Amino acid sequence: MKILVTGAAGFIGFHVARHLLERGDEVVGLDNINDYYDVNLKYARLAETGIDRECVEYGKPVQSVRYLLYRFIKLNLEDRKELPRLFEREKFDCVINLAAQAGVRYSIENPFAYVDSNLVGFVNVLECCRHNRVQYLVYASSSSVYGANDKVPFSEDDRVDDPVSLYAATKKANELMASCYSKLYGMPATGLRFFTVYGPWGRPDMAPMLFARAIVNGEPIKVFNHGHMMRDFTYIDDIVEGVIRVLDKVPGVNKDRQHNVYNIGCSSPVRLMDFIECLERAIGKEVEKIYLPMQPGDVYQTYADTLRLEREGGYKPRVTLEEGVGEFVAWWKRFYDF
Repeated sequence: MKILVTGAAGFIGFHVARHLLERGDEVVGLDNINDYYDVNLKYARLAETGIDRECVEYGKPVQSVRYLLYRFIKLNLEDRKELPRLFEREKFDCVINLAAQAGVRYSIENPFAYVDSNLVGFVNVLECCRHNRVQYLVYASSSSVYGANDKVPFSEDDRVDDPVSLYAATKKANELMASCYSKLYGMPATGLRFFTVYGPWGRPDMAPMLFARAIVNGEPIKVFNHGHMMRDFTYIDDIVEGVIRVLDKVPGVNKDRQHNVYNIGCSSPVRLMDFIECLERAIGKEVEKIYLPMQPGDVYQTYADTLRLEREGGYKPRVTLEEGVGEFVAWWKRFYDF
């Protein structure tokens, strides 16, 4: 297959693109490499797939020196001139749309970044898929659509019309847009509600990276809601397996199921304090904790009901917290030379 992976310089997108390449698919990676977090990490991910930073220019495809079937292009999803040209030129079989402006708290500070990327950009992707006969669209949604839902575990059948952040609202909007396009144009699409993903090459604005840096440097960490939080931490390899399983199982011709939404998590929530203690053990140091109130846009608990994806896609996470944290810490020490 020939597959477009957007967000290819991002955490999940990088891992998905590399997995597809290693199994022999032709992949075009797309990312705008914005400065929401350190671009050096994004370029380092690209380097792992053979993309030379010095060759990256906006709108110019770059051939990988590591994978014959991989090219990368720096591009904004909302670019209504260049994105259609890319689709017309490449004739993709499938699209995995993982590009988005991420971050719950940042959506409060910079709402227009979310409108441009997550709304305007997503409509642009849908239009490009529609006009270029793309066979299947898989796209990233988020567990944040569940808002402050106090019913656990979170099920795809739960109501998700009460978001507590703009980021969550844009992700719910993506699901509605994709569903609409599927019904109007018969375009198969599947949304994946990601829960808390961690592992090697993770985002530096996420808790695992922030905590690891603080522990190693002997700095205190901020623990919100006084530590009374639960997260469905899922290791990146399990997430990638789920994405690939969904990609390989295009929805059937039944119009009622042209659009699907699945939870993709570990289905085993972990106390935030337990996760911190696991990091401390892996690093071999304890850390001072500063306990703070819940932050705007945060939720107390995330807990994925993954039975639908297990039943329909054969998905089953396998990596334990101890194993995953150990792999993450080993990578983190190598990458940051600790």
